[in-house]
Amino acid sequence: SNLCFQQVSQIETDLKTKATAYNNLKGNLQNLERKSTGSLFTRNLAELVKREDFVLDSEYLQTLLVVVPRNIIHDWQAKYETLTDMIVPRSSRTLFEDDENCLCSVTLFRKVAEDFKNRCRENKFMVRDFTYNEKDIADGKMEVSKLEDDKKKLYGPLVKWLKVNFGESFSAWIHVKALRIFVESVLRYGLPVNFLAVLMQPHKKTTRKLREVLNQLYAHLDSPASQDAGQMEIPGLVGLSNVDYYPYVYYKISLDLVDSAR
Repeated sequence: SNLCFQQVSQIETDLKTKATAYNNLKGNLQNLERKSTGSLFTRNLAELVKREDFVLDSEYLQTLLVVVPRNIIHDWQAKYETLTDMIVPRSSRTLFEDDENCLCSVTLFRKVAEDFKNRCRENKFMVRDFTYNEKDIADGKMEVSKLEDDKKKLYGPLVKWLKVNFGESFSAWIHVKALRIFVESVLRYGLPVNFLAVLMQPHKKTTRKLREVLNQLYAHLDSPASQDAGQMEIPGLVGLSNVDYYPYVYYKISLDLVDSAR
């Protein structure tokens, strides 16, 4: 039993390490994926814009991206040129829109950018902090691709490891059940050892009938338990009243296991 305990403890330690590594990788990938599908207020804008949407390499001008609620898009079109001075007339374009918001571009002089952002907030327009950089965009796509590849590489070996070590853990668990059956039988029925351990898997519809038959067969071993099988109160054991207690020694093995590795 000590060897089983050490084996299961090592499996548990290894499982925590492997599961943490996989879940961290999976979480990072999910975070990046959410940024590609969420609201325009939070999502990654790199995949929604093109180089030609921006005025680049200008000493005086810059292009900003503004998220405008669709229900006030007409306010934006009427106001953006006059929110501050030095806005390039007719420079706003709608680059993308979803069910709730529009992503608009506007070009203005750099010196009024901060004032323009403040005026936008006052009018319920939100300027996104975004700078078009082809290298950063390419690096972002490579990061997603790398995480997807890493997830695939980890998943296969993890499932294989789980299958192997599940068998080891299950065997150790059954070994402990067998020890409990032996010890409990000796404690209840005394020596010399004279009992039979049986592993049974009854159909759900016949479970109640099986209990009745077993109680009739072994009622002579423990009369009080046979009279109120399954609902026996054990005096002196706090919190163990109404437990599964029968005239025979019984331990349940649950086989309702769910694969949650994916």
